[in-house]
Parts: sequence; structure tokens; C-alpha cells
Amino acid sequence: MLNNVRIVLVNTSDQRNIGSAARAMKTMGITDLVLVDPQEKPEGKAAALAAGATDILANARIVDTLVEAIDDCQLTFAASARSRTLDWPMTTPREASAKIMAEGQSGKVALVFGREASGLTNEELQQCHMHTHIPANPEYSSLNLAMAVQTLCYEVRVAYLAAEEQGYPEAEGDYPTAGEMEGFFTHLQRAITDSGFIVKNHPGKVMSKLRRLYTRTRPDKNELNILRGILTSFERHVKK
Repeated sequence: MLNNVRIVLVNTSDQRNIGSAARAMKTMGITDLVLVDPQEKPEGKAAALAAGATDILANARIVDTLVEAIDDCQLTFAASARSRTLDWPMTTPREASAKIMAEGQSGKVALVFGREASGLTNEELQQCHMHTHIPANPEYSSLNLAMAVQTLCYEVRVAYLAAEEQGYPEAEGDYPTAGEMEGFFTHLQRAITDSGFIVKNHPGKVMSKLRRLYTRTRPDKNELNILRGILTSFERHVKK
């Protein structure tokens, strides 16, 4: 089960934080690490902080974009401070872990962490299904990257141990991966651009709102195929 849980670190600036995050992961039994465009690749300094978790560093995958990192995941959580201007589904770490136990039985799930200084961009936040917020002391809520990874990995492990003892929750629907949803959003934007509904170079907030709509409703694979079919039919009529 824990093999289906992925930790994604986006644009990390200090390789030592990657090493500490790897150590935090291994203590909780999570081994799948993906690095998105790290400013420093994990080498000697990272290995020193990883202690006995150098195997996780050695097997970590490095990609250029968040889209690549979560392409095969059917459920993704962005670790974030409370939403800024985004009205996005927000969960506690405990709620997120419960969902991970339900959906991690059938596919990959990911916890995504942003830059040490500025976190994730709005665009990156919108690429995830839900956000999760660690309810730290509001008077001093600063957590370093490894602390945040450790906290969420701990919650996942607690949920995992409970599921092993009491039984796993019933697996949820057959949902598309993040890559399949990205394909749908690309198709949707192309179709409504060709129709004249939005201007090609200025999609504005329309696509953000549509992303939020479909992310919130979470169509399953069959429903997504129907939506893609409708768009294809719509495009044919637009061309005619």
C-alpha cells in the first residue's frame, strides 16, 4: 500500500532539505520520491542529511515539471498554507490520509510540496485535486520542508497501520490519472477557444474555474470518456 504513495518536491533550493525529506519518508515506510526541477541535485550534502535513507535518494526520479511528476497519479494533494485567492478543496492531513488509504489501493497517490521560501504557485496548486494544510500554531506556523514531509508521512503511516489492523476502507471509483485529466483540460481549452468562447492568448479565469469545477466533481474514467467524446463531436460541428 505505501508503495503507491509518492512524495513530490518542487524546485527545492537546498539539497540538504532533499536529504532530510528522504530520511523523513523512510522512517514512515514511504520510498517513492520525485524531484521537480531541483536547484541543487542531491549529492554529498543530501546524502549526509539522509543518514540511512540514501537508497531513496539514489532511486529518486528527477523531472522538469509537476505535470510529469504526477502524470500517473489518480489522486494528488498539494501541501499548502490556506488557499490564497483559490477556492479549492482543503483537507487536514488526517482527512488526506484517509483518502489516500481508500484510493491508494488501486493507484498512485501523491503529496506535493513546494519551494522552501514561497511554496507552490497558483498554477501548481491547481494541478492537484485537493490541498492539505498542517494546522500549526498561527502565531508561528513556519515549518521547514522536512518537517512538513515528516508530519504528512506520519499521518499516512498512522492511517496505514489502522487500516492493516481494522481493514482498509472500501476502494473508491475508477478515476483517471492526473495525466488523463490534463489531456481533457487541454482538449476543453482548445474546443472552447476554437468556438470563440475564450480568446486564445487570454483565457483569463475561465479555465481556472473550469478546472475547479471538474476537479471538485471528479469524473470517473467512463464519464471522462463521455466528456471527451462530446468535445470531439463539438469540434467537428465547429469546423463545419
